Amino acid sequence: MYSLHLLLRASPAALLLILCLQLGTTKAQEDTQQLMTMDLQMLQIDGSEEATVVLQVSTDLRECMVIKCYLLSNIPIEGNFNYKFTSCLCNNSPKRFFWDLQTNSTVRVTAVVDVIRELNICPDDWAVIPIKANRFSLTKNLP
Repeated sequence: MYSLHLLLRASPAALLLILCLQLGTTKAQEDTQQLMTMDLQMLQIDGSEEATVVLQVSTDLRECMVIKCYLLSNIPIEGNFNYKFTSCLCNNSPKRFFWDLQTNSTVRVTAVVDVIRELNICPDDWAVIPIKANRFSLTKNLP
């Protein structure tokens, strides 16, 4: 009972120290990591109908993820535009994917990255699947 009485008589300095420590740990626990960062570039060859779509994907997570990348468009496009790439994405190794396409009109292209569960992609099959989201997309127009 005596120790409880001492605990309740804490000095203002001790209470201030406890408050500062609590605020410091709360700020340190904020999640500032980017789950997925995507950059979609469309490179068109001058005077032709050929273009290259380049998708760069990276993450700030310490754990690796198995990703599947593919493109969608507002008009049908043939060729390697329909290829799907599966890869292991880790924070120290951003990935780049390339698609070549031919079109004679304006195309709206959406790059989609799905985080999937698939074996034999990441080393030792160590990979995570995020709880918040497992599909990411980015859309651009190709003139």
